[in-house]
Amino acid sequence: MDEKRTASPLGFTPDMLAQEALQWQAKLRAGLETLRRLEDVQYGATEREEVWRDGKVVLYRFRGERAPTAKVPLLIVYALVNRPYMIDLQADKSIVRGLLERGEDVYVIDWGYPDRSDRFLELEDYIQRFVGGAVDHLRRTYRQEAVNLLGICQGGAFALCYAALNPARVRNLVTMVTPVDFHTDDNMLSNWARNLDADLFVDALGNVPADVMNWCYLMLKPWRLMVHKYVGLIDILDDPRALEDFLRMEKWIFDSPDLAGEAFRQFVKQFYQGNGFVEGGIEIGGRSVDLNYVGMPVLNIYAEQDHLVPPASSRALADLVGSEDYSELSFRGGHIGIYVSGRAQREVPAAIHDWLAGRSR
Repeated sequence: MDEKRTASPLGFTPDMLAQEALQWQAKLRAGLETLRRLEDVQYGATEREEVWRDGKVVLYRFRGERAPTAKVPLLIVYALVNRPYMIDLQADKSIVRGLLERGEDVYVIDWGYPDRSDRFLELEDYIQRFVGGAVDHLRRTYRQEAVNLLGICQGGAFALCYAALNPARVRNLVTMVTPVDFHTDDNMLSNWARNLDADLFVDALGNVPADVMNWCYLMLKPWRLMVHKYVGLIDILDDPRALEDFLRMEKWIFDSPDLAGEAFRQFVKQFYQGNGFVEGGIEIGGRSVDLNYVGMPVLNIYAEQDHLVPPASSRALADLVGSEDYSELSFRGGHIGIYVSGRAQREVPAAIHDWLAGRSR
């Protein structure tokens, strides 16, 4: 019997292993050539212009291929822990582009990169000063009493706080993958944060290094995020476009800002540990946040396979807001897929636009 053709109990032969090894070698050789020719990947598919600034925080307006038809601007409030260009990563993966194509007038707050001079920024600065400053700029520019807000992830929590404290200035509120109940059983990140000595952590470090936060997120799914995806990289090494997409995503993951120490301390203690939206106790600049004052129309979008913001955490919003016009949209995907997947490009901008259009008066 030919040993080379004898199948093992696992169903493969030495010939099959040798053939696969040769294929991997060819992939690696092609990959080296692809990497040699590939230029530095760029992000941001849509033209934008700076319209307002407060220190490092910048408000940008996106410019679509045609003039917007919406009369009320849409302000996107992103999380502090990552850069906001995830919403406009590339031409075929851009929630922003989808909104612009449907006539929305889209703005985004870019938090910048905090340094030691920002160590004592508090949640009041981010919510009332920066979000509030951007909102007031738009209100003056458009001569409107209120604007539309789209809060994403932690930015959704900020948008909820702003809307509760300034309800007359928010016409419609959209929250996307936003944590509300921080004490659901399936929230691994919250379980970690609840045991953190936030005072000791911030007093020792000052600002929170971006690398620390990145490792926390990677360790939530260590096999998937630290091993499996890099093994899968071999399969696309000879595909320049797929490799560029991969590197662009990697650039976003590791292009994370440090976090202002005091704001981090307050967020961990009031939200993750105190579960303030549910239990009460959130104070921004000495004012209590009560979601019952969120009386404007609310659209809450959550992802069914979200490992950072479990659906139960987001759906808790329904029982807390005072709005009589509350809607939910369940997206079949994960925390990142809701921005970049093909399904997201088809479903998310259309859902947001249609919902806003139905409340345009």
